[in-house]
Amino acid sequence: MPTSYDVIIIGAGAAGLMCAATAGYRGRRVLVIEHARRPGRKILMSGGGRCNFTNLNSTPANFLSDNPGFCISALKRYTPDHFLELVERHGIEHEEKAAGQLFCQDSSREIVDLLMTEAQWAGVEVMTRTTVETVATQNGGYTLSTSAGQFHSQALVVACGGLSIPTMGATGFGYELARQFGLPVIPTQAGLVPFTLTPNLKTQLAPLAGISCPVAVSCNGEQFREPMLVTHKGLSGPAMLQISSFWRPGEALTIDLLPDRDAAQWLADQRQQHPNRGIGRALSEALPKRFAQAFADLQGWQEPLQHFSKSELASTAETLNDWQLTPAGTEGYRTAEVTLGGVDTQALSSKTMEVHDRPGLFFIGEVVDVTGHLGGHNFQWAWASGVAAGQAV
Repeated sequence: MPTSYDVIIIGAGAAGLMCAATAGYRGRRVLVIEHARRPGRKILMSGGGRCNFTNLNSTPANFLSDNPGFCISALKRYTPDHFLELVERHGIEHEEKAAGQLFCQDSSREIVDLLMTEAQWAGVEVMTRTTVETVATQNGGYTLSTSAGQFHSQALVVACGGLSIPTMGATGFGYELARQFGLPVIPTQAGLVPFTLTPNLKTQLAPLAGISCPVAVSCNGEQFREPMLVTHKGLSGPAMLQISSFWRPGEALTIDLLPDRDAAQWLADQRQQHPNRGIGRALSEALPKRFAQAFADLQGWQEPLQHFSKSELASTAETLNDWQLTPAGTEGYRTAEVTLGGVDTQALSSKTMEVHDRPGLFFIGEVVDVTGHLGGHNFQWAWASGVAAGQAV
């Protein structure tokens, strides 16, 4: 006979552990099954090892989904302030690095410890290094055959994440389960991911690897104004990661290298004040010096400003405020922070995360077609969706 629980949760990540503690405090007997050696591996590497655990300014507008209104209910009922109160109750020192973005002062380990402590206090059992082999409906509930034996529960919560960062153990198992039970899955792709460049452009920009500069980048009606980082492989940094979630292969990015300036007027002023300067030298007042000169060389802007005709100056200004760059692609799931797409939210209750026509089956966190912007929003979705399911199982 399989060992019985009230609730079984597949996945000991942010959403799974949050759901487990919430259900456990309600008196539910909860088992969390995790195939990795330890829980919360993705939490540990997040935020450069300091975990951007929420964003105080998080709203439904910070999330992408084929069903944009789906996330509203859960996010309203469990807010960033709720999780911040939990962090402070555990004595975790934190800091606001950018507007609303809260990080641990010391280590991401503190967030994993918080979740595991809450789970322990709630009486939750966490079983690591355990692989789920099959899931079947039985006796009005769900029976799981695993590498550690058979387990049965009335409620099953799928919280095993998406495809991003496979070296952390990411798999498509959650999507397979969804399809097994007849749920539609929105096509997935890497999100919050660096861009790769064509060989020629990659070679030209390679000497700038490691240089960051503030830009405004646009694509498909979305714009982000954040730093862009040139890497050995292409373009990264917050601006590029953000816009990658809206980019599609073959499309161009519009990059404004002077987001605080009207480039046409600025160049006119520069020509009047410093007619013998090259554009690279002029740009170094607004951009990192190495980037400014290399970009000028890339565009063939070699002559002093006084030698540029009005039409040439206008064309130069357009490039500076409206640089059109078509990436070769992205680095894919290998370095993506999140997975776009996933279990179609039309099949789920926005209040409880339960499948409409499958009583006791829930999907939460990254496996669902709800993806946040960079900056702590995806963790907030993990907490909110985990609590929503935990209050219902």
